[in-house]
Amino acid sequence: MPVRQRATEPVQARAQATREELITAAAELLGEVGVERLSTNLICARAGLTPPAFYRYFKDKYAILEELGERLMDAQNQAIGRLLQDETLDVTEADISQLILDSITITRAFPGGPWVLRALRAVPALHHVRLNSHRKMSEQVAQSVTARGAPSALVKLQARLLIDMGYAAIELAFDEPRLKREALAQTAAQTLAGLVAALQAQAQAQN
Repeated sequence: MPVRQRATEPVQARAQATREELITAAAELLGEVGVERLSTNLICARAGLTPPAFYRYFKDKYAILEELGERLMDAQNQAIGRLLQDETLDVTEADISQLILDSITITRAFPGGPWVLRALRAVPALHHVRLNSHRKMSEQVAQSVTARGAPSALVKLQARLLIDMGYAAIELAFDEPRLKREALAQTAAQTLAGLVAALQAQAQAQN
């Protein structure tokens, strides 16, 4: 699905502040009322602004959810990025487990984070945010282990599975909050370590 068209981001400080007020209000409400009941009128009421002010910056509620989704994905991806410094993807099972725990913490701390996570999966109009993020990060993983050449189709597939399976573990932490996060992260890391080993083998073969 193509990226939704959004209004041009404001340049003036006051306009930027107004836009941020709308985003903050949407994040707060998302955790209170959920995606279906969230509306532009509720967002405006919470932010103390009028509907015309909302539509100056966002086309509809899905555009503001897209913004929240992209911000959450970026925050999570920053945690992944620090493991991609070595072109051999030299990470341990413990590193992977900690990354999953860090991503869960980042999501929990993000305004409306768990609900933003659910919206990206449940709302068709937002699927592209999650997919684009996964594609971007899997490409970075693939490139990190094949710095001297183009990644093979197998490397790309392995990298994509690594990202998507790791993300599934993060989602599970919020879908099943009774699960112990540490046990979930450790068990997921055991599985993902196999994909990392396969990627490391490909790196050695190609480099």
